[in-house]
Amino acid sequence: MSSPAAPRFVLAVDVGGTKVESALVDDRGVVLASSRHRAATGARASSEELAVALTTAVRQTRLSLPTGADLVGVGIGCAGPIHLQQGAVSPLNLPVWREYPLKDLIVALVPDLPVRLRMDGLCITLAEHWVGAGKGVDNLMGMIVSTGIGGGLILGGVTVSGPTGNAGHIGHIEVGGFDDPCACGGVGCIEAIASGPKTVAWARTRGFTGESGEDLAEAYSTADPTAIAAVTRSGRALGQAIASAATLLDLDVVTIGGGFANVTPDLLDFARETIARRVQFAYATRVRVLPSALSGDGPLIGAAALIHRAELVP
Repeated sequence: MSSPAAPRFVLAVDVGGTKVESALVDDRGVVLASSRHRAATGARASSEELAVALTTAVRQTRLSLPTGADLVGVGIGCAGPIHLQQGAVSPLNLPVWREYPLKDLIVALVPDLPVRLRMDGLCITLAEHWVGAGKGVDNLMGMIVSTGIGGGLILGGVTVSGPTGNAGHIGHIEVGGFDDPCACGGVGCIEAIASGPKTVAWARTRGFTGESGEDLAEAYSTADPTAIAAVTRSGRALGQAIASAATLLDLDVVTIGGGFANVTPDLLDFARETIARRVQFAYATRVRVLPSALSGDGPLIGAAALIHRAELVP
């Protein structure tokens, strides 16, 4: 039997379009590095392969629990859309999972523990509020700009999930002046314009020969005109989406993380410049757009916060 002072860990799970990852996170929001396990996912993986990857990662992480420590629950963040009441997921970038019973899969692995599922954008927002760039901010939107674009909301000091669990999914807000088709069926969605792969794809239609966000970042650093045009375009689209959200929700802070958010600090500057054009809406232009302070740990910390900071998650 553990002592009252025993370390308390949550088994955090992050499911995205390119990888699944799990780790133990303590009640200070610190990831136990030795417990971290990951596996590739991707659009070409079968449903069974995804389930095996996830199951293996979770089992390996649970075996990493330090002697004498308590495991108090499992938090799952998954790319959307999700189906909160059913505990199912339909990630846009994982087409073989449609209404897949993700929560049931995890519950079967840890039947003795509470399990909570939320959209990954909400989890990253929780992490930023808990230990990141939005610490203590009660009206916050967190964004992930990576393979896709996700988001989550904390309003009045509590998370907003909505009845299906998909509130805050800003990646599929359409922005004016763009006609890029989106996999969701929309036209001009911010994910179809400003995600890493879509920004690179746009640049390639204009002669860019690189293949990744890293290639685009390198080209931008050398003042390549196509790379500059691509990043400027994506930053402007991000700014339009954020300005719309701030106008609707009266936000204090927007935090932006994810791999492509690091293409250049100028990306956020372009977004800020676009927001500032709403000159008649001071309550919206006051929003602060900040880079994430969480590096690559944010999704796992946020998944753990579903248990550690349960008071913020109705």
